[in-house]
Parts: sequence; structure tokens; C-alpha cells
Amino acid sequence: MAFIDERIERLNMEIIRMGSMCEECIDTAIKGFLSGNNDYLERTSILEQDINQQERIVESLCMKILLKQHPVARDLRHISAALKMISDMERIGDQSFEIAELAKIIKNSDLIEKVHIREMADSAIGMVSNSIEAFVKSDREIAEHVISDDDIVDEGFNRVKRKIIKIFSDCVPTIAEESENAEYAVDLLMIAKYLERIGDHAVNIAEWVIYALTGIHAKKPAEEV
Repeated sequence: MAFIDERIERLNMEIIRMGSMCEECIDTAIKGFLSGNNDYLERTSILEQDINQQERIVESLCMKILLKQHPVARDLRHISAALKMISDMERIGDQSFEIAELAKIIKNSDLIEKVHIREMADSAIGMVSNSIEAFVKSDREIAEHVISDDDIVDEGFNRVKRKIIKIFSDCVPTIAEESENAEYAVDLLMIAKYLERIGDHAVNIAEWVIYALTGIHAKKPAEEV
């Protein structure tokens, strides 16, 4: 095996490790949100810091390959895509952390059990997992599947929004209850929005995979919240 191939293999392993951290970070934040368990919420904070550290490790490895091995053609695109991807992955960690922070505020709300956050989170986690798999396997078909799956997460956000509206339309709370529930509802929508953005970042990763394989990137990265 050529030395650059060994470095690329190492890069792939570090990307897999970072992807696993992202998946765990999302899942842990949602478990904390649904259960109200502070251990999960605190674990999310640790994972977010680990993702930040892993981003620096991958970035350093990419720069060493670029400076010492002078890759060309497909290897160069693979490394360039990795550098772009880790930025999206770092944002996934940030947004998972934000979910955990909001969960600390609303963990005692009755609204939590009435919305479809778990299903939405599972879809977003699946997209992140598949986008990393597409990169490591250089599989355009998987990447394109991730892009199409974004519609599922977007619809999940719309379901959460519709459900919250229905909850308010079906009840007649006191003024105090209405004010408190309104605040919780806004926070729930923000959690759903963060999950939607996580899906967008998974799409970005998939699009960088396609760039690495074809040299063509479909569109610019998603806007941040």
C-alpha cells in the first residue's frame, strides 16, 4: 500500500470516529430531552467538546497529507471534501448541545410527550450515519439517498409544528398556563429546527461526497441558525 493510501485510510477512520461522536451526541441530547435525565444532558456537553477536538485532529491530518504528500485528482478532492465535511460535523455537535440546553428548560413540560421529536431525531441520525458511510465507501448512491431523505426530516419539522398548533387549538388554558406553554412551544420548535438543520448538514456532507467523486458540487452549504 502506498504511503498516501495509508494516510487516506487513517483519515477515513478519523472521519468515522467523528461521525460516531455526532450520532451519539444527537441521540444523547434527545434521550435527555425525552427523559429529563441530567446525566444525558451533561454527557451531550462532553461529546460536543470531543467533536470539537476531533475536528482539530482531522484538520491537522488533512493538512499534513496536503503539505507532505501533494495529492492530485481524486485524492485531493477526497481530502478537500473531508475538510469541508468536518465543519458541518462540528455544527452538528453544536446544534445537539443547543438541544440539550433547551431540554434543561422544558424537561418538565407535558408538551414533550405529545410531539414527534424522537422520530425526527432518528431520521436525522440515520442521515448523518449514511453520509459518513457514503464518504468512506466512496458511494454516490448512498450520498444521493441521504439528499433525498432530507424531505423526511423537513416533513418531521412540519409535523411537530402542526402538532403544537393542534395542542393549543384543542385546549383552553388559563392566561398563566397559556404563557408558560407558549414559551415551551417555542423551545420545542427550536429543538425541531435544530434537528432540521442537522439534516441539512448531513445533506452538505453527502454533497461533498459527490464532489469528491465527480469534481462537481451541487450547491453551497446550508445557512446556519
